[in-house]
Amino acid sequence: MEKIKLIDVAKRAKVSKSTVSQYLNDRFDYMSKATKERVEAAVKELNYAPNPIARSLKTNKTKTIGVIVRDITGFYSSQAIRGIDDFCKSSEYNVLIYNTDFDAEVEARSLQALSQLRIDGLIVTSTGQNTDLIAEQVGRGLPVVEFQIEHDDAEKNIILSDYRQAAFEATEYLIQLGHKRICFVTQDFSDVKSRHERYQGFVDALAKNGIPLQEQTILYWQRETGFQQSPQSILQADNAATVFFTQHLAITTELLTQLNQAHISIPEDISLLGFDDLPMAEFFKVPITVVKQDPHKIGMAAAKLLLENIDGKAPAFQRVMIPCALVIRESCNKM
Repeated sequence: MEKIKLIDVAKRAKVSKSTVSQYLNDRFDYMSKATKERVEAAVKELNYAPNPIARSLKTNKTKTIGVIVRDITGFYSSQAIRGIDDFCKSSEYNVLIYNTDFDAEVEARSLQALSQLRIDGLIVTSTGQNTDLIAEQVGRGLPVVEFQIEHDDAEKNIILSDYRQAAFEATEYLIQLGHKRICFVTQDFSDVKSRHERYQGFVDALAKNGIPLQEQTILYWQRETGFQQSPQSILQADNAATVFFTQHLAITTELLTQLNQAHISIPEDISLLGFDDLPMAEFFKVPITVVKQDPHKIGMAAAKLLLENIDGKAPAFQRVMIPCALVIRESCNKM
């Protein structure tokens, strides 16, 4: 089957190639209604589809953005991607998604591949280990928006949950229930700003309520090795914690597994409040109280900010904070 060309549409509509090109690029200011209808009819009759590569060479736009996430199967990432895709569809942009599995080398290769594909912009959840590569892309004029996690104070376009306020409100809720010995369960936050923001919200709430911070109730977790010490040992210590406040969905999931294996009941033996909602948590034997982020909204906001930057309609470097919600269920007892 012979490929339909722009000149074929022009001949069918009895107009110039320039007029067809203007129609395809939505430039109708000086086009009569009759001409527009003839071109539209010719495009449909011939089933003409513009060559995206040729079109991008003329417009310097591919109408495509790249998205790099750390775990495409994760609840947060999948919902954020859906938000990005929903917004881009409404704006007639295509989305290319790359998954890194938390690997900085894979992230670097993904950045290079997307650059070679001539994307118009990039949305990324960074590992924090390719800052120079991302800055290099920005320096070349590629609009970039980061989301989900912030590693440093460098100026950048970024969309985040309001981690500090959310952790503050969650800690205050626990204090109002009578909990004074709260085990804060977290990944290392020494070099990740967004994790430190959660910790700071926790500390702020303790200070406001005159409760001293107890370093022994900070429990660290790593994705590769799990908990630094067993949660059971925290419960067996003198002046033991009465509630776990976990800072990541994966932490909450692993903690629930260990408590269940040790026959430790929630909330009878220990209360639990998690950061990030658990899929279908309302169907648990004991539904878990959580700080709920809105990753779909964050994805929509990231895509909106990126397309505004692509179109030159946004000032440089915006830091947008999306509120979280405390969803109270049945996993936290009064003391």
